[in-house]
Amino acid sequence: MGIDLEALFKTLGPMIGGVPGGDEEAGHLFCTLMRSLVSFDYAVVFAYREKERPIDLYSTFTADEHVIFVSLYQAGPFLLDPFYHAAREPKPGVWRMRELAPDRFFSSEYFRSYYTQTRLAEEIGFFIVLEHGITVVLSLMRREQSGVFPAAEFSLLEKVEPLVVGLVCQAWPDLGRRFDAALAKRERGGRKSAHPAADRVWRNLNLTGREASIVELVLQGHSSESVGLRLGISTGTVKVHRRNVYRKLGISSQTQLLSIYLKNLGQ
Repeated sequence: MGIDLEALFKTLGPMIGGVPGGDEEAGHLFCTLMRSLVSFDYAVVFAYREKERPIDLYSTFTADEHVIFVSLYQAGPFLLDPFYHAAREPKPGVWRMRELAPDRFFSSEYFRSYYTQTRLAEEIGFFIVLEHGITVVLSLMRREQSGVFPAAEFSLLEKVEPLVVGLVCQAWPDLGRRFDAALAKRERGGRKSAHPAADRVWRNLNLTGREASIVELVLQGHSSESVGLRLGISTGTVKVHRRNVYRKLGISSQTQLLSIYLKNLGQ
């Protein structure tokens, strides 16, 4: 698509005096800016900090779509999301999902059981790294019928990144306070960890630290070869650990492994 310069200049005008306050206003401004450059079907903005539940700042989903893309995602699947892990590294810049995904992501059980529900052809994210370990990810999504983003459009998004960085810094300067408030609320409700079971799920299942590291990478979509490279062990050792985990848990498939993982996250 061609660049809508009139829409672009109308969007940039209000930013000269500062980004309008509020999540909705800032999110709408981001979408208006993006629609003057590329075509997309959905947009969503999440803030991430460590292993805490991500804060949903803005989205364009319907109520039913919001359940899949936001509510269900926040309930636990975000811990296996390539965007979540890229936000934690962090990896600033503009990224396609397929650039960040592990080598077996698109054949993983997580992809089949959760990600396919989104019916997306592609997702591109602006990764904006802020202070105090916070990363804001502004995602643009295209449905299967819309196809992937052409190379020219992706190149255009890379060029506009500095403007998006400025928008985020002006619009969401207090995210640390918001994460602290959310954490305090959970603690008042009797939940002391950032995510109910993110750090203890495998310990409760009597897995060793090495076994836990391996199965988490497997669930994220890493092959045994990729797991071995990341952990500095042989592929054969990875496979032995995987067999031991399956034996301990009394399971025989990655489908069952993911089910146990998500079930224990909710405890």
